Amino acid sequence: MEIRDGSTVWRFDTDFLQSNWTCIWGRGCQGILAEPAEHLGHGCCSVGADLGDVDEAMNIGANAAMLSPEQFQFHAEAAEGGVFRDETRLHTRVVDGACIFLNRPGFAGGAGCALHLAAIEFGETPMDWKPSVCWQLPIRVQWSEVDDATEVAHVRAWTRADWGDDEPMAWWCTEAPEAYIGEQRVVDSLGPELIGIVGEPVYVELRRRLTSDE
Repeated sequence: MEIRDGSTVWRFDTDFLQSNWTCIWGRGCQGILAEPAEHLGHGCCSVGADLGDVDEAMNIGANAAMLSPEQFQFHAEAAEGGVFRDETRLHTRVVDGACIFLNRPGFAGGAGCALHLAAIEFGETPMDWKPSVCWQLPIRVQWSEVDDATEVAHVRAWTRADWGDDEPMAWWCTEAPEAYIGEQRVVDSLGPELIGIVGEPVYVELRRRLTSDE
């Protein structure tokens, strides 16, 4: 399906958007390591998060500064060495085998992304707190330029192949039947995320077309 929005043509993988995929972190997710490791609770956080630009890094740094030790398992490590991998500030730091923001199972403040949990606690949307690559997963957008006046954005699910042959990975959620247990279609369950990616007018038209095809 294609929807034009000015100079951008949005091309959607409607099979995935109409599927009942859902995140199964904490209830069967095997993670993205070389061997299945559900017990670690890493999900897709084992390699940290790539940040889009300096502005995003500044936002992540500001949000991290608001986290308390009760909310953030690796608060002390962040205070000592920061939350970024290096001076470019374009990748979150990995601590003890996963992203520094990942509270591990058993942490009193709650397992999962400390930024995500804090956003909910403060009554805000996690999308405003987390790296964009994190809240967009498992949706991927591939951009290509048709000519000087038109670009195409292909919206689809991330696949194992997208991670490349150099990244050992035993399991990936969009290719696992165990993850297709949601009660809603992806276009509905990930509505806020899709709006954040394509904008509300395109999302409304996308949902209208998918609903009319039922």
